[in-house]
Amino acid sequence: MFAAYFDCPGGPENLYMKEVMKPDPGEGEILVKVSASALNRADLLQRRGQYPPPKGASDILGLEAAGSVAGRGPGCSGRWRTGDAVMALLSGGGQAQYVTVPEGLLMPIPKDMTFTQAAAIPEAWLTAFQLLHFVGKVQEGERVLIHAGASGVGMAAIQLVRLAKAIPIVTAGTQEKLEATANAGAAAGFNYKIEDFSEKVLEFTQGSGVDIILDCVGGSHWEKNLNCLNTDGRWIIYGLLSGGEVHGDLLARLLSKRASIHTSLLRSRDKEASSGYKQAFTEEVLPHFSEGTAPRLQPLVDSVYPLHAIAEAHRAMEQNRNIGKIVIEIP
Repeated sequence: MFAAYFDCPGGPENLYMKEVMKPDPGEGEILVKVSASALNRADLLQRRGQYPPPKGASDILGLEAAGSVAGRGPGCSGRWRTGDAVMALLSGGGQAQYVTVPEGLLMPIPKDMTFTQAAAIPEAWLTAFQLLHFVGKVQEGERVLIHAGASGVGMAAIQLVRLAKAIPIVTAGTQEKLEATANAGAAAGFNYKIEDFSEKVLEFTQGSGVDIILDCVGGSHWEKNLNCLNTDGRWIIYGLLSGGEVHGDLLARLLSKRASIHTSLLRSRDKEASSGYKQAFTEEVLPHFSEGTAPRLQPLVDSVYPLHAIAEAHRAMEQNRNIGKIVIEIP
């Protein structure tokens, strides 16, 4: 089969389509014929040699996939049948023609949804769902500040905050991205490049600040995050786009607000934990992607690249051009 591959860490130019061995499903695993995958920041970091896959995971890129069941390993329950349309969050291997997935991690693709749309769901939506409900314990009426609001996780988080009857506030780096977040349901949005988002957040919340911050940026935002975090607020860090160094009295500032810092990396979770998030997501959220539901949730696809143009897809993400998900079509 063909897969996205690189022989040594480096830039996008190192990526190419490589012919590799098709995987065989093991005990309790399903073989999925992949129609579409999606690109994530983790793929860029892995390509640079900065984010190796967990022990035992595939070294092929791709943390999510949508496709159809092509085979079953021994010990499977029989829930999934050949040809079933499925999607999954993966530890790796999604940007290939076939991938094996533990049957408990598969999710059905909602009716009337294409593989391209479905590929935009697993990583972004499960990440946002886990951060909000399992880590942040979001409650009705709370205010949630979402950094990188126009990213895949950001756009999912906006809609999930609304579904939880809470109030999403975002930051982004362009007016176009802020408009997209408003269309997705953001109550307010601020351009962190040209204005002090903490002052704007405090103004919007009439001085009380936010209850939860979803932060994939890290070091550069720490002071402003604490400025606009409410007493007893939860600051959830799930990425470090600006690095992890902090210069200043972080702990004293945190203590003064009785605030808490939580960290989370979904990729490194064990299969049991991931299966728990997946089951809750499947039951509570997935039905809202179907037509006729209110509120209806929608994955946002920014652009689609064929597998042989994987390098161009990486360049597009590195330049922060995308609003929503970049999807890779698998031949």
